[in-house]
Amino acid sequence: MAKNTQHKADDQQKHPATNDVDYAQVAEQLAAENAQLTEALQRERADATNIRRRHEDQIAGLRTAVKASVVRDLLPVIDNFERALKHTPAELAENDFVKGVQGIVKQFEKTLADIGVERIKTVGEPFDPKYHEAVSMEEGDGEQEIVCDELQAGYTVGDEVIRHAMVRVRA
Repeated sequence: MAKNTQHKADDQQKHPATNDVDYAQVAEQLAAENAQLTEALQRERADATNIRRRHEDQIAGLRTAVKASVVRDLLPVIDNFERALKHTPAELAENDFVKGVQGIVKQFEKTLADIGVERIKTVGEPFDPKYHEAVSMEEGDGEQEIVCDELQAGYTVGDEVIRHAMVRVRA
């Protein structure tokens, strides 16, 4: 019998009895670990979403910057076409060559609009230093500064001003 008792004691040391384990405590530990892992996963997913959004914003900003740079380089071309059309003699107004140049200007303006470039509104608009660059001021009877003449067109792409409109202002 002593041998049998000794054998049970050895078994309990090697394999603790199942009724000695506190399942409630183990369940609490597993639940706490699960909650920590779930929280960590949610943080990682949020970080990944934020990185993806920042990357997309940076790509959009880069596209806008490149577009603005290219347009800025092309603006003198359209300025010269518009100047040429302003100084067209009246007797040549219906000339096919002049109509061709007008078509080029319209095509250029449509292409700019298609890529999101907008011409800044000027004549008759309130003066706004965000969009307008005043080169001269005329006396008027109003209390508000109004753009009375456009000397050079200005353009925006999105919220970015590519070039300020050069204007005369009447106050």
